Amino acid sequence: MTKSIFFSLLFSFLFINLHAQQSELSVEKIMQDPKWMGTFPSNVKWDQNSNGIYFNYNKDADPSDSLYRVQLANPKKIEKVSWTEEKDIDFSRGTYNKSKTKKIYSKGNTLVILDIKSGKEIELLQFPKNIGSPNFLANEDWIAFEADNNAYIYSQESGILKKLTQIQSGDESKKKDPKSSDKASYLEAENLKLLSVVKEREDKNETSKTIREARKGKETYTYYTGDNHVNNLRISPDAKYVTFMLFQRGKSAATIVPNYIDASSYTKNLNTRSKVGDDETKAELAIYNIEKDTVYKVQTNSLPGITDLPDYVKDYPDKEWEAKEREVITSQAYFSDNGQYAIVNVRSKDNKDRWIAKLDLSNGELSILDRQRDEAWIAGPGIGWSMGGGTMGWLPDNKHIYFQSEATGYSHLYLLDVTNGKKKALTSGDFEVFDPFISNDQKSWYLTTSEVGPGERHFYKMPLMGGKMEQLTSMTGNNDVTLSPDEKHLAILHSYSNQPWELYYKKNTTKAEAVQLTSGQSDVFKSYNWRDPQLITFKAEDGAQVPARLYVPEASVNNNAAVIFVHGAGYLQNVHKWWSSYFREYMFHNLLTDLGYTVIDIDYRGSAGYGRDWRTGIYRHMGGKDLSDQVDGANYLVENYGVDKDKIGIYGGSYGGFITLMALFNEADTFTSGAALRSVTDWAHYNHGYTSNILNEPFNDPIAYERSSPIYFAEGLKGNLLIAHGMVDVNVHFQDVVRLSQRLIELGKDNWEMAVYPAEDHGFVEPSSWTDEYKRILKLFNSTLVEDKKD
Repeated sequence: MTKSIFFSLLFSFLFINLHAQQSELSVEKIMQDPKWMGTFPSNVKWDQNSNGIYFNYNKDADPSDSLYRVQLANPKKIEKVSWTEEKDIDFSRGTYNKSKTKKIYSKGNTLVILDIKSGKEIELLQFPKNIGSPNFLANEDWIAFEADNNAYIYSQESGILKKLTQIQSGDESKKKDPKSSDKASYLEAENLKLLSVVKEREDKNETSKTIREARKGKETYTYYTGDNHVNNLRISPDAKYVTFMLFQRGKSAATIVPNYIDASSYTKNLNTRSKVGDDETKAELAIYNIEKDTVYKVQTNSLPGITDLPDYVKDYPDKEWEAKEREVITSQAYFSDNGQYAIVNVRSKDNKDRWIAKLDLSNGELSILDRQRDEAWIAGPGIGWSMGGGTMGWLPDNKHIYFQSEATGYSHLYLLDVTNGKKKALTSGDFEVFDPFISNDQKSWYLTTSEVGPGERHFYKMPLMGGKMEQLTSMTGNNDVTLSPDEKHLAILHSYSNQPWELYYKKNTTKAEAVQLTSGQSDVFKSYNWRDPQLITFKAEDGAQVPARLYVPEASVNNNAAVIFVHGAGYLQNVHKWWSSYFREYMFHNLLTDLGYTVIDIDYRGSAGYGRDWRTGIYRHMGGKDLSDQVDGANYLVENYGVDKDKIGIYGGSYGGFITLMALFNEADTFTSGAALRSVTDWAHYNHGYTSNILNEPFNDPIAYERSSPIYFAEGLKGNLLIAHGMVDVNVHFQDVVRLSQRLIELGKDNWEMAVYPAEDHGFVEPSSWTDEYKRILKLFNSTLVEDKKD
């Protein structure tokens, strides 16, 4: 055997062995029913007396999760709650009184009060209609509630029930014309003239009617809602006012998604959402003045900046822009406990302004307390959407309100004195605040923050007027805390990067140790050594530090190829130290790494968790910085991890699918192959609520849509593209990829293929669909990034 033949055979052996690299994992294993992984707790709740923790679980291998509990008296015992007991438990209902000794709630049409200490329920009232939103008034003898879109109050002591409002749907009924037809009038007149007895009786009837009308006095006031629906009916603590939202969805054109495999064997059309720019919803806040027995609407036309034009109009110098009053949506009214004040949150429908205002209940006028303007769009943790105010309410002193704002670039908690307008930040720094609430004794805040780092979440306690935060959790990762009603214990859902969620509890002190209550991983799941991906940052072309999760293969199997994963939702965080909602993709990345791929998962511009500037980095150009972050990530791998620049693939679903298309169309020199799953191809065809915030409206800002939509760049495709989409996707419609496929056909592109899934919506549910899709993705990468590069 010559030396050349020997080395040739040796090289062939090494190459075959390298590319035959195996893994304990397989697509079939990863994508099967998630039950194979084990059972993990969710939806944690405490009982009323803080004695037990309830949660959804599946310890007994039922067809679906059931309700389980752990009693603090015996925390090692996990027991299933019987069906007969479960049907009588409703953890979500109820409003406490100030001292939190009682709770009021409804069971259908029955008003019920609960004594917290004894656990005794008392039925106060049975009503003909279902009762909603019961709560205590300032005088806690009185209970306020809503039924059939009207407000009522009930006295526990006297048993008196009062109806405060008279609200009725539709238009005021037209009074019948008292005049009868000519023919009928003639006959009636002749009858009365001829028959004197009948005439006498008719005269008596008319006299009696006149007397009855005089005695009745003023006609009862009724407010007719017309075409509006009533939402968020709220009764002031002094029962002098009732506020309610008048909501009208409008007649936006719905789009159709055909279901080709309906059980009937006929194609059935699913009516789904309208498209961006087609939004006719209207919402107004109305006030029912009980003493004056009248209704008037909250006036928003004097809001500062209500006629301001957005900055992007400068890109359209040939278009005339009218500075007119913008449409707004007003939140429910938030009343101070004594009923003296009320505030509202007002959002412009273009979402560039948010006003917090004091509401004069006597006339519906607003006095501005705070205005936040964002030339991109208002958002962030605790800031709320649409008709909601987000984190908002009153301190017990009845003069300070609290809310969250991104005024500093990160969402923080603020106080504002409504008597003098002074504002104070309770938290500050390059981190975000989540879900703050006030303690039972009303002396402290409880809140979750990312202060330790954007990849962790911890639970804190802080003085009510601000001060040092006391960290109450210590386990690295995410600590999702449910505080017991007596505030003595924490129930903690905790997970780490490679450890799914488990339930813990601990005493409500900094020094107490957390005790693990569940251990749900199956033996087969635990048998694999799941990777703890590295959390890194790399430098983007504009100097920003971009966060990422990195999976690096062993040197012995490294194939010098890389795969970039693009998470969906746009505004979502996936670079963190807790168990990902993309758990299937996480497991797929472990499989890819076993096979020799370097994998990177990037929190590109637009992702959550990094403040306002990161969140709005995609404004008016999706496929701009969010795409260049992927390119910079690819270059980082080439420069630092020996990745071959011609062996880089990219994939993702929904927004990730959109970025994948933009990558293959606009950055063909960087990406050899890509798999675009359930992807938006033309943003003018997506929904209004999400898209209009980022790209405005297509008829007002066509520049933003044309530079952000992949269908306009399809001629740039050079690499290998897999398109996969569910045919009954009511979020990103199948029409998106049908239109794109026609465009690719017309362009003469032949380096793409499409897989369709007739039974799947936007989020796949069938293991067979997941398996088929990811086998295709793996085949794409293996065949185009590794096998095609043998030379």
